[in-house]
Amino acid sequence: MSQPKYAAIIAGAGLGNRLGAELPKALIQIEGVSLVERAFSSLSKVVDEIVITAPDGFADEFRKIVGDSATVITGGVLRSDSVKLALKSLSPSIEYVLVHDAARGLATSDLASRVLNELKKGELAVIPALSVVDTIKQVDSEGFVRNTPDRGSLRVIQTPQGFALSVLNRAHEASEDATDDAALVEAIGIKVKTIQGEALAMKVTNPEDIALAAGLLNPDSRELRVGFGTDAHAYSNDPNRELWLGAILWPNEIGVDGHSDGDVASHVICDALFAGANIGDLGSNFGTSDSKYKGASGAQLLSEALKRVQAAGFEINNVSVQIVCNRPKIGTRRAEIITALSAALNGASVSVSATSTDGLGFTGEGKGIAAVATALLVKKN
Repeated sequence: MSQPKYAAIIAGAGLGNRLGAELPKALIQIEGVSLVERAFSSLSKVVDEIVITAPDGFADEFRKIVGDSATVITGGVLRSDSVKLALKSLSPSIEYVLVHDAARGLATSDLASRVLNELKKGELAVIPALSVVDTIKQVDSEGFVRNTPDRGSLRVIQTPQGFALSVLNRAHEASEDATDDAALVEAIGIKVKTIQGEALAMKVTNPEDIALAAGLLNPDSRELRVGFGTDAHAYSNDPNRELWLGAILWPNEIGVDGHSDGDVASHVICDALFAGANIGDLGSNFGTSDSKYKGASGAQLLSEALKRVQAAGFEINNVSVQIVCNRPKIGTRRAEIITALSAALNGASVSVSATSTDGLGFTGEGKGIAAVATALLVKKN
């Protein structure tokens, strides 16, 4: 059996006071799985052995999670103390080591592999990093800005960080403490290479980070609702009746009959929105008995429908409408329709298509216009 060459240290001795929890941060669960278990699971796919540091009095709790698959030791007061103790627990054959914070338990195996691969290529120190997207200010003790560093050269640093074991041992022997191991390595003059980090390697520090972490794990865990709508209107016998369709006016076209402006496309979207939010339908919301909506425009009804859907606790993800008619020809003004419908829905994503029925049925015989629509809604948190 070959001797272990690659190891990982999971620093989990922090108590997590900023989380306000009654147990160590590493034991905090995200979606039912503790941070230390997530970190262990990710790293165990990449390295030969793992040492985990636990707070005083919690080593047995950690061992219940990892069993005999990792070495669990009691950590020190400072992070560097814990890492030093862990380094002494590694097998003599270890050449490269990854140092990982249990608080970044969501970091993937892929990130650890990429760090380790750089070490295998000859690098002595490798750390994952993300570009800084916010403007950074240096502020004095009284709260006044001293200067604004150029964020182009700034990076947010993550773990796991990888090192040649001999280098990391030298760094810890030469310095007392630092916020990460790379800083200790920098201090002894070793170049530290950065690679692209990942969003999942976020650090769970404050209570709101738990919800953020859960969202990263389940980006599609939002409650989604789908609504469907259909409607049809006959062309009017009144030659002066304007045609409004898709929230735009169609000059030189005879309109359709209806209590409002007869905008079939807008009406079916309203119906789909109401169905998705389970708040009735077009008739129950904008019935003919309500004079307020007599002659109302499609844009007006859409705007009102949006307010009612939002009041019910939903936001629009997307709506799609298909118009069925012989005339007018939709394709030439499709972009205008999309713009007008989206504007009425406060910028929501809108898809528009059109078809005919090859001379069949109500629309194919040129008697009127029909439309169908679907709406995808998202339940607001």
